[in-house]
Amino acid sequence: MKKAGIIILIAGLLTAFMTAGLHGQAFASDTAHKTAAVEQHKESVQVHSFGGSIVKLWQSTGLTTTSGKNLIMILVGFFLMYLGVGRGYEPLLMVPIAFGAILVNIPAAGMMEPGGILYYLYNVGIITGVFPLLIFMGVGAHTDFGPLIANPKTALLGAAAQFGIFVTLIGALALQYLPGFPIHFTLQEAASIGIIGGADGPTAIYTTSKLAPHLLGAIAIAAYSYMALVPIIQPPIMKLLCTKEEMQVEMQQLRHVSKLERIVFPIMVLVLCAAFIPSAVPLVGMLMFGNLLKECGVTERLSKAAQNEILNIVTIFLALTVGAKMDAEHFLTAQSIGILVLGLIAFSIGTASGVIMGKIMYRMSGGKVNPLIGAAGVSAVPMAARVAQKVGVEANPKNFLLMHAMGPNVAGVIGSALAAGVLLSLLGG
Repeated sequence: MKKAGIIILIAGLLTAFMTAGLHGQAFASDTAHKTAAVEQHKESVQVHSFGGSIVKLWQSTGLTTTSGKNLIMILVGFFLMYLGVGRGYEPLLMVPIAFGAILVNIPAAGMMEPGGILYYLYNVGIITGVFPLLIFMGVGAHTDFGPLIANPKTALLGAAAQFGIFVTLIGALALQYLPGFPIHFTLQEAASIGIIGGADGPTAIYTTSKLAPHLLGAIAIAAYSYMALVPIIQPPIMKLLCTKEEMQVEMQQLRHVSKLERIVFPIMVLVLCAAFIPSAVPLVGMLMFGNLLKECGVTERLSKAAQNEILNIVTIFLALTVGAKMDAEHFLTAQSIGILVLGLIAFSIGTASGVIMGKIMYRMSGGKVNPLIGAAGVSAVPMAARVAQKVGVEANPKNFLLMHAMGPNVAGVIGSALAAGVLLSLLGG
């Protein structure tokens, strides 16, 4: 019995060990299968993740994010750069404007989105109006108001040349009454377009930033383009409206302007502006402040800073941010084409109205005023005055109209700023 019990015990133990071994093998086999499956899944995930990363990288490249419209605007940017570099048309403005237009039409770069440098420059300098005002300070530090002080009557020419602003404003509003015409402008938009007629870039930018900021790119391009094209646009209008006899008139030399007059002038203009058109004080005030720095004789360092370092730095930032408003979505529209056409009309009417006022002064003075200087009433300083000189010399080689034309030219700067102030006051800018 003892032997039988021992045998049974041994058989039971062997059976238990064998069962445990089988179970162990099954468990090990199952574990191995699971481990292999996990490893295979990991490899699959890694492959899928790598492939997804490649796809994601490809989708983030400029080749996939840049649309056809973006490419068109990039080409426009290169064309503007060509005008600035190759043709010399306002290169200090055209080159940074062109580069800004190129940058903003690279969607993946996000230059005009929160976090982008152009976004912050635009909000700090354009929306607030700081950049145009600082530009005006620099312009004032460069400007010689002596010819205007010596012959105050030429202020009438500068005033007359602003006529194009208001005619174009009315014309832009009238478009909505043309049946089936696809372009309509609000009163604020029409006012911003009309200011192009003053041929003053900073004034146009300042006014548009307050009244119609979504049109800033097209209006700024129109304003600066027509300023650069003054030598092409103005002469045909001048020659069409003036007779040969009128263009040959030689004007007398201007009187000497004292230092006291030069110091009092900016202060007097500021006081009059504050009294009658206070909404124009930001523009006129900065212009006159810059001029006072130049004329007072005791702030030479500040005057040079306003003329050079400050003006140059702000010009870079201003032009870049103006170019950054030329994104394809807002620029490639029928409105932009309408703005360019209306801007040309405004500028042409401004030139013509200045010349017509010059002809009136020619009659009233008994032939002592050359009507050509009226074309300089637009505030494209000093290009418009140089064009008047050039056309005058062509008619009469003895003519010297440059300094006479500078009178209405600088008056036009003040006139366009006052016109902008009137529009801002009326339209709640």
